[in-house]
Amino acid sequence: MTKHPFERRRGHGTRQSGFAMIEVMVALVILLFGLLGLAGVSSRANMAEMESYQRVQALLLLQEMAERLNANRKVASCYSNSATGLQVGTGSTTVPACTVGTALQQAQAVADLSAWDGMLKGQSEQVAGSKRGAMIGAVGCVLQSDAASNVYMVAVAWQGLQPTFAPKLAGGVTAFPCGNGSFGDEKLHRVVTTKVRIGALS
Repeated sequence: MTKHPFERRRGHGTRQSGFAMIEVMVALVILLFGLLGLAGVSSRANMAEMESYQRVQALLLLQEMAERLNANRKVASCYSNSATGLQVGTGSTTVPACTVGTALQQAQAVADLSAWDGMLKGQSEQVAGSKRGAMIGAVGCVLQSDAASNVYMVAVAWQGLQPTFAPKLAGGVTAFPCGNGSFGDEKLHRVVTTKVRIGALS
């Protein structure tokens, strides 16, 4: 028994729509993978932007303290708590007293360190009473790296978002002291430093 010509056309049309559905499904799967890839790229870009923002903030705070130290250089040892070294910011509660120089110089050193402590803790930008203006876990340090030649190292440490390399002192053996152990994984430990050399003052 032969089929009517119209029936053949109807059957042929059904096969065509079936192939079109498979093509649509394949296209949707490809589109889905593309969108997932785009979301991953966007997430990495946001993370890189945040890392960059934190580094810029750290450099600004580093330069801030270097300038304050240089401006009040007759009592530079107050900024590093003499040879002991000083750490302010996240986790610190007090600024050591200054006992050298004039009363005005001492007051300026304490005010500088208190202001830097506040900036490291994010007091410059607050949302509903929560401090948001600095880096994650920001810590600032001033160390007298060479007492003989009056050289001070200023450092700002913070927590990064992706593990990289743990910072070390020159020589690559000893862990960098500023912020060491504050961020869980040392590979999240970020730090920027500068040195301030104070001339012999009479």
